[in-house]
Amino acid sequence: GRIADPGVQSCSDLDLKSDGLVLNRVWFSLQTFTAWCNSHLRKAGTQIENIEEDFRNGLKLMLLLEVISGERLPKPDRGKMRFHKIANVNKALDYIASKGVKLVSIGAEEIVDGNVKMTLGMIWTIILRFAIQDISVEETSAKEGLLLWCQRKTAPYRNVNIQNFHTSWKDGLGLCALIHRHRPDLIDYSKLNKDDPIGNINLAMEVAEKHLDIPKMLDAEGEMKTVFAEAVLFTYCVLQAETAANRICKVLAVNQENERLMEEYERLASELLEWIRRTIPWLENRTPEKTMQAMQKKLEDFRDYRRKHKPPKVQEKCQLEINFNTLQTKLRISNRPAFMPSEGKMVSDIAGAWQRLEQAEKGYEEWLLNEIRRLERLEHLAEKFRQKASTHETWAYGKEQILLQKDYESASLTEVRALLRKHEAFESDLAAHQDRVEQIAAIAQELNELDYHDAVNVNDRCQKICDQWDRLGTLTQKRREALERMEKLLETIDQLHLEFAKRAAPFNNWMEGAMEDLQDMFIVHSIEEIQSLITAHEQFKATLPEADGERQSIMAIQNEVEKVIQSYSIRISSSNPYSTVTMDELRTKWDKVKQLVPIRDQSLQEELARQHANERLRRQFAAQANAIGPWIQNKMEEIARSSIQITGALEDQMNQLKQYEHNIINYKNNIDKLEGDHQLIQEALVFDNKHTNYTMEHIRVGWELLLTTIARTINEVETQILTRDAKGITQEQMNEFRASFNHFDRRKNGLMDHEDFRACLISMGYDLGEAEFARIMTLVDPNGQGTVTFQSFIDFMTRETADTDTAEQVIASFRILASDKPYILAEELRRELPPDQAQYCIKRMPAYSGPGSVPGALDYTAFSSALYGESDL
Repeated sequence: GRIADPGVQSCSDLDLKSDGLVLNRVWFSLQTFTAWCNSHLRKAGTQIENIEEDFRNGLKLMLLLEVISGERLPKPDRGKMRFHKIANVNKALDYIASKGVKLVSIGAEEIVDGNVKMTLGMIWTIILRFAIQDISVEETSAKEGLLLWCQRKTAPYRNVNIQNFHTSWKDGLGLCALIHRHRPDLIDYSKLNKDDPIGNINLAMEVAEKHLDIPKMLDAEGEMKTVFAEAVLFTYCVLQAETAANRICKVLAVNQENERLMEEYERLASELLEWIRRTIPWLENRTPEKTMQAMQKKLEDFRDYRRKHKPPKVQEKCQLEINFNTLQTKLRISNRPAFMPSEGKMVSDIAGAWQRLEQAEKGYEEWLLNEIRRLERLEHLAEKFRQKASTHETWAYGKEQILLQKDYESASLTEVRALLRKHEAFESDLAAHQDRVEQIAAIAQELNELDYHDAVNVNDRCQKICDQWDRLGTLTQKRREALERMEKLLETIDQLHLEFAKRAAPFNNWMEGAMEDLQDMFIVHSIEEIQSLITAHEQFKATLPEADGERQSIMAIQNEVEKVIQSYSIRISSSNPYSTVTMDELRTKWDKVKQLVPIRDQSLQEELARQHANERLRRQFAAQANAIGPWIQNKMEEIARSSIQITGALEDQMNQLKQYEHNIINYKNNIDKLEGDHQLIQEALVFDNKHTNYTMEHIRVGWELLLTTIARTINEVETQILTRDAKGITQEQMNEFRASFNHFDRRKNGLMDHEDFRACLISMGYDLGEAEFARIMTLVDPNGQGTVTFQSFIDFMTRETADTDTAEQVIASFRILASDKPYILAEELRRELPPDQAQYCIKRMPAYSGPGSVPGALDYTAFSSALYGESDL
């Protein structure tokens, strides 16, 4: 608190002499009071010559009060009658009394009558109230504060020991030391002589009046009794200049730091947006590759992007938002206009670009996996097509030439019948291959639908097989008709050959089908599927004894044919005329079937082992995911609870959030381990997991959201601390603000709608009309989103409860440095300000072109207004 020095309480305190005044045993010259008054009246273009006469009509007294207070007094009476003068003096005395100054025994009549004692007492009261009382150094009174400030400034100087405002100043060295401390270029202190007090005082007064615009209030040759008032006013003028310079330095330092933060934001925003611009086209590229290896390479590139390239950018985006919020908070606290980034670099622009990146990324991995599945399916189908086509082509090779033969024309009846039966067996064989041809066509169609890269050759081969199949059908029908015509002529038939042919052909087809099934490729994705194939294979093996019995029966038929031919010396070939299947073929194919069975066993068991390994991978991943997922959710809930608590200091809440952040960062190893397991699962081509509802994408999104949430929550608390400290808000006020906000945050989502905010303000004592409420809403919801955040609420409440620097205060400080000129010179800035801030002002301050302009004049009024967004500079 500031405690003013004792003023004039009554006329008994005053002792009038012929040329001055003794107040509380301290003598003041009339020259001192006259010089002090003129130092202020000159600012209004006037001055006084005789202090007891020039204040009698009250006009210059009212003008003096207006100059030193900066306020307008009531309009004075311009009449020359006594009552006009008394009215003017009363207006001045009423204004002094309105400032809390008690005037005892000083009336308007005494001033109008030219009572020197009362006039000087009144002037001394004005000096105490408007010049000295507002001075305070380290919680001391005005006089004590000035004395402490003078002691500190003059401590390094020899022969100077300031202990009071009386004898300590009589040798003039104290006044010279104050000037030298602030302007060493004006006085050579080393040449001063302690034994020449008059010379020292005159030097100090002349230099102060000429170079520092401090009025000459002390005449060294006149009186040397005491210099209390002169020393007080002199040191006050010097201290005022120093205070003005310090204020400007503070304002400029804040502005320079804000500009540095703006430039850093622009740079980081440009780098992040450029990275997003380059990344989105890569993620939007859906051009499929023709091989599995190429698609696997794309998948590996995408994994590298998610693990290595994107996480640092997530951190950069989060830090950019934090820096932007911190900068805006600093600008609001320092009463500066909000920062508006250049076009395309707003936080919303970055968020929009990031959202487009997420949209592009969202379907990319799914597309990659689908493409890999498609290529795997294509390779399987292509191999299956090649096997079936090769089998069919092998079977169909030469069939057209056989069907075109006309051997029945010269054949015997037995031969014709044999040809007919043989043809019937061929038809049976042809019908059995109908399914295979349909399968080949179906596989070819599916390869076309799946966009197989070699579809042209597949289609060409399939078309040849279908065309050949049509020709075989036509030729078979024609040959049957010819044989049936010949059958009427030929009646002998070999029953044994016919029986052999009938039984050998199906058995041969069964063996071919069995070999095809045993060599058939398979794709399974679970233990159940491979177990089903193993069961089917075991059932097939169970039919082998019955098939072996059929094989032996067929071989017995052929043996019987040979026995009959040998027994009855029949002159025909032992070959079966009704069948193309030979005993050697049956033996070879049967041996082949027996060889393929154990091979099939081994491949099925290997696949079973692989499925068991995949199942272990699923369970291992599920165990970790089922633990990590709830952990992330619990941490999100803990952070949410911490952000709305209203007890304890903000620093305690910050420490708790920092501990949460530390724990989250330490938990990163679990996420990395889960990523490793996920990679093993994908490399094993495992695409489902019934043991958990969590996917790696769920965990990634949750983890990134957790990192962003803790960073934003910490930033909010830091902003609250910064606001509290800068605005002088107490912890109890912050808790009260938080309690009010939480009470009216009915949805508990950290936001209040307009009606909730209106109810909150009414509960805090605001009397709101529609116009006033609309004005407040433009402050807390400038974008018209319909909600009020807690930070906006805190900013509004701190503006309602705290004071900040204004453009007018900065202009007034510059005016002091400029000695009341409407402009300031570069050398004055370099003299009063630190070099970097002086250069900053010189570079940014526009030229002054108003009245009284001189070369090099700078317009500090326009510059100060621009600092607070009040001009277009």
